[in-house]
Amino acid sequence: MAIFEKDKEYIAGTYARFPVELSEGNGSLIYGEDEKEYIDLASGIAVNTFGMADDEWVEAVTVQASMLGHTSNLYYTKPCADLAQMLCERTGMKKVFFGNSGAEANECAIKAARLWALKNKGEGNSTIITLKNSFHGRTITTLAATGQDNFHTDFGPFTPGFVYAEANNLESVKELAESNNCAAIMMETVQGEGGVLPLTEEFVKGVCEIAKEKNMLVIIDEVQTGNGRTGKLYSYMHYGITPDIVSTAKGLAGGLPLGCTMLGEKVKDILTPGSHGSTFGGNPICCAGAISILSRLDDEMLDGVTKRSEYIISRLSECKKVKSISGKGLMLGIECEKPAKEVIASAMEKGVLVISAKTKVRLLPPLNIPFELLEMAMDKLIEAIEE
Repeated sequence: MAIFEKDKEYIAGTYARFPVELSEGNGSLIYGEDEKEYIDLASGIAVNTFGMADDEWVEAVTVQASMLGHTSNLYYTKPCADLAQMLCERTGMKKVFFGNSGAEANECAIKAARLWALKNKGEGNSTIITLKNSFHGRTITTLAATGQDNFHTDFGPFTPGFVYAEANNLESVKELAESNNCAAIMMETVQGEGGVLPLTEEFVKGVCEIAKEKNMLVIIDEVQTGNGRTGKLYSYMHYGITPDIVSTAKGLAGGLPLGCTMLGEKVKDILTPGSHGSTFGGNPICCAGAISILSRLDDEMLDGVTKRSEYIISRLSECKKVKSISGKGLMLGIECEKPAKEVIASAMEKGVLVISAKTKVRLLPPLNIPFELLEMAMDKLIEAIEE
């Protein structure tokens, strides 16, 4: 049975897959089963931080897999503790909770915020403000947190306790903070699934001021923006703020499932034994992969992200059929005259993998994609946009 038919027969039909079977890859190059070569500008939706089969990453996870694969959180393991220390030292956060995904990281953030509010503000202060056009995950609760009506169908009733402010509109946030008993405000500094739309510095700093005035926590969702993607280790660092809670996943472990909720000073001790858990969270192999990734996200690497971003933007800005470019670092959205679906199909035919975000073509290349490959990819992508 061919793989397309086998997939249709045995796998739940939740994905509209591209008609390509990928078989192997190295760095920013991926090969199909038909041996066709593709330049990867999607990196598994911002997951494969340094591309496919990165040598250091492969060695780190292979060595760990040969020693200790899984223990559960009933025991201590060195990779888990070492990664937690690295994250706290690099961010100034105080403690972390490890799960398996971005949705779980956001679930933990929501639970921590509501527990903090219960203990510090009393019952009835559980509402969390999120932003319209946001995306926070696909569990019932993180769907409820997502500020897009099209996600609030079919699976109800959804978890109550979320209200939605207009992005980049401080008055909208103020009104909701004043009319609700709120625990926190939760936001992505660049709305990824919502169209790769950055928040303004004025708005982000203003939200932090409102949160301080109303005794609310600030949660930053760094599931897609984190781990070097925007040119800073975490995107909130562009804004000069200190969140109370930061969630991340995707590129943290460079291709393995690992989510993380980082807890700041106010909430560092809010979770106690039995209040939360994850069987696979902090898995030694995933943590070993993450240590390999995080240890290389230094200033030089992050500067390289910015330079690659500037190159992409300069090339696309010369293209007359590009209407707009949005985003930060190597998380970019391109609004074209042609529908994104057509651009993506044409680029794939030419050997370049890109994806979409609403009406835009979305670029999420490996952070270390060689410039010669990036140049070739941009030549082909611009052809796809202009033809």
